[in-house]
Amino acid sequence: MDWSEIRIHTTNEAVEPISNILHEKGASGVVIEDPIDLVKERETLFGEVYELDPAEYPEEGVYIKTYLPVNSFLDKKVDEIKRAINNLQLYDIDLGKNQVTLREINEEDWATAWKKYYKPVKISEKITIMPTWEEYEPGSSDEVIIELDPGMAFGTGTHPTTVLSIQAIEQYINKNDIAIDVGCGSGVLSIAAVLLGAKEVHALDLDGVAVKSTQINTKLNQIEDRVMAKQNDLLDQVDMQADVIISNILAEIIVRFVSDTWNNLKPNGFFITSGIIHAKKQMVTDHLEQAGFRIVQVDEMEDWVSIVAKKIEKKSGA
Repeated sequence: MDWSEIRIHTTNEAVEPISNILHEKGASGVVIEDPIDLVKERETLFGEVYELDPAEYPEEGVYIKTYLPVNSFLDKKVDEIKRAINNLQLYDIDLGKNQVTLREINEEDWATAWKKYYKPVKISEKITIMPTWEEYEPGSSDEVIIELDPGMAFGTGTHPTTVLSIQAIEQYINKNDIAIDVGCGSGVLSIAAVLLGAKEVHALDLDGVAVKSTQINTKLNQIEDRVMAKQNDLLDQVDMQADVIISNILAEIIVRFVSDTWNNLKPNGFFITSGIIHAKKQMVTDHLEQAGFRIVQVDEMEDWVSIVAKKIEKKSGA
């Protein structure tokens, strides 16, 4: 089978929403080529992953690449992808050059394309994300390994929004906590929560493909009995009490379910949010505080922001 490589020249701000669009249209994974990676200082433990070719990177903005099978539906699917990306402008998302190009490649090239981008990466004090085909020995007894296969879901778990989310989960998840992951995608945040001590995680996503990806990846990590993945629109019709709620999606979507988050959190529970560009930080903060949350931590990485808010019990009237 031949495959079509779809390359989108856009901005870092648009990476997460475009990745979600590609995922929803059936993409098996995405590759992000950001010129910042060419100059970023990194640990040398996994040095081979950073032997990057500058010719493959744009001078400005980022490339997002994905692969779709060449068939009679390809043209229609590409048109749908273009329309969905253009619609992101309704959310004031800067699309930059917004150029979409296609290139056909054979199956052998497609099968190996992922591996040059995807090596074990330590993304927090305890968490290392590892592709299934790599051999890796933990550096310490408390290191936690998450196995992922990028052919099963989009992304490799190393985008700044994911890194910020996992670092916050590491700080605020306690043993035997119950958590909800809203917009679970590949399931990496649900997996991190369980491996860091959560008793169970309810992983929710509107996209059935994401739910399936989460189920596959939880089996890879042998925790499928502790992650309940199901199709759901945000927290609509959800009625439970969680210790932690996690969501790594667009800021515009986060503010839509702040009140539902409040209702589904235990007193003193935490709401971990990411996927927020710096320009939208105040908007999310304002919505959280208006709902009664106390902002307890704000972290930034490149152009991205994560916010941790705490549900403070309201005192009864005098």
